Amino acid sequence: MFKGSSFVRFSIALALVLVNIYLLSRVSFIFQPLVTMLTVITVPMMLSVFFYYLLRPLVNYMERKKLNRTLSILLIYLVFGVLLVLFIVGLWPSLREQLINLVDNAPNLINSLSVQLRELEQNGAIQALFPEGSTPLSQLTDYINKGFTFVTNYVSGLFSLISSFAIILFTFPIILFYMLKQGEKFGRKLVHIAPKRFQNDSREVVLEIDQALSGFIVGRVLVNLALGVLMYIGFLIIGLPYALLLTVVAVIMNFVPFIGAIVSSIPIVIIGLIQSPSVAIWSLIIILVAQQIQDNLVAPYVFGKKLDIHPLTTIILVLGAGDLGGIIAILIIIPVYMIVKIILVRVYQLFFKEKWQNA
Repeated sequence: MFKGSSFVRFSIALALVLVNIYLLSRVSFIFQPLVTMLTVITVPMMLSVFFYYLLRPLVNYMERKKLNRTLSILLIYLVFGVLLVLFIVGLWPSLREQLINLVDNAPNLINSLSVQLRELEQNGAIQALFPEGSTPLSQLTDYINKGFTFVTNYVSGLFSLISSFAIILFTFPIILFYMLKQGEKFGRKLVHIAPKRFQNDSREVVLEIDQALSGFIVGRVLVNLALGVLMYIGFLIIGLPYALLLTVVAVIMNFVPFIGAIVSSIPIVIIGLIQSPSVAIWSLIIILVAQQIQDNLVAPYVFGKKLDIHPLTTIILVLGAGDLGGIIAILIIIPVYMIVKIILVRVYQLFFKEKWQNA
């Protein structure tokens, strides 16, 4: 009935796996130091991988020009140091002023928003959309007030993260340096681990993963920068307050798939509504137009066919990752999905495709 001993062997193997998982769960405290170490190193590693793929083409180009690889990396670090100083001297004061002004003016902004919401609530068109006494606009001010309070407390509490930031600031450049210097050797070592008859396939898989990650990261940076330029120009045209700060926040948040674009749009529309309903509407139009240009013109040109992920798949992955692992999981879920997909496709082609087609 169960085709001999194969079913029994499968059942025993499955039972042993479940027993091992249960036993490991009972001694989870043994792995706590490892979990702590991984938690500390996760952010520096993510930043290192991100900048590795951004800077590797430049390092390789300088090496092809007969410049020592180590010296090339140090020169790039020097250029980044100069750019950081220019940012601190030139751009940061404006961002800092807008951030402090936004936090200090939060009570006045909330009062202005309340006035705008009351005017909208008294609008006959708005009242016609909701039953009497149930207009949600009257409750929106309370939620926004709580949101501003949370943001204010969060900004003031950032000083408690100085120690964690120091760890990132110290470890990230070191990890990145060695990745840029010897990163390609890691792929070759992975290939040598595979059995000899699979080394060619392993080499192709490693190369495909490397190209996919490089295209995704570099493409995402280019696409987000284009989005930022479009939004900032639009915000300046309509006279949106805190245009630079809101654009920077939107560009950074847009690195979070799906959710980032929605979350970053909320404060933009709210600030626009404080000015006037027309500014809020124009702000939303600018966001939508910029997103459409990004998705339909810039992204296809930058990514081409490299990012073959259905939007519904992206939504499911992001929602699942957010529920399981928070913001870190959301940030890495798309690259992880790309890696797993490449490996599974090659495993299918090697071991299952012929059997499936001839079944």
